[in-house]
Amino acid sequence: MSIKALIFDVDGTIANTEETHRQAFNAAFLEHGLAWDWGRPEYAGLLRTSGGKERIARYIESQKLKPQEKARLKGMVQLIHDSKTRIYAELIADGGAPLRPGVARIIGEARAAGVRLGIASTTTSANVSALISAQFGADAWNWFEALACGDVVENKKPAPDIYTRVLGMLRLPASDCVAFEDSVNGLNSAKAAGLYTVVTPTAWSEGQDFSDADLLLRSLGDADAPLAAEDARQAGGPQLTLTRLQQLHAAASRPAAASQRRGHAAK
Repeated sequence: MSIKALIFDVDGTIANTEETHRQAFNAAFLEHGLAWDWGRPEYAGLLRTSGGKERIARYIESQKLKPQEKARLKGMVQLIHDSKTRIYAELIADGGAPLRPGVARIIGEARAAGVRLGIASTTTSANVSALISAQFGADAWNWFEALACGDVVENKKPAPDIYTRVLGMLRLPASDCVAFEDSVNGLNSAKAAGLYTVVTPTAWSEGQDFSDADLLLRSLGDADAPLAAEDARQAGGPQLTLTRLQQLHAAASRPAAASQRRGHAAK
């Protein structure tokens, strides 16, 4: 079964953005007169909550504050997040988030082969636009036929809603698509939607449970950043190519198809 679409998460998957997000959050806090400073270990824990506004609200709830003060701060969440989004876009425009190895290459391979592209991210569309434009150029926004970002679904990752929406926009079954993720929330979301899922963890998500991943690699690999030996054995070479991904996807699809045929025969 051939792959008809690749669907990408953004933060941590397409580019190393999480440190840029952390810096933008801290700058926004200062802008609003808040003495909050999210260090790296603390932010790594907060990343288990999908969505920037949800992350801020969770942090407020965790603080030892009077109910009136918590209510006041929760009323500021949208304003704080708006500031953070603006600051993040400024940092991205200045080159604050490099692409991960192999991402540009496999997107190029997909476009050349007529494989469609989608984005399934819990960040805002403004953040996605800033990153895609900075890394690929202003016209690259049009490469992605289906984009589901931020608050377009009721339930964020690990719920499957964002991927279900993208599949609906592409008008493709999950069996025809591959998802790319970097976190356990993203993996669980993609798998719950029925997608073959490639996971490339970052320093922020290392140690999470990726046992359900169909393919787990340190990165997708590139000519100047080849995969280490163990990953290269899985990828069939120093980088994961679209051709190799097609082979792995087809091999994973055959047992499922055989099982489905046995189920029909039993009926």
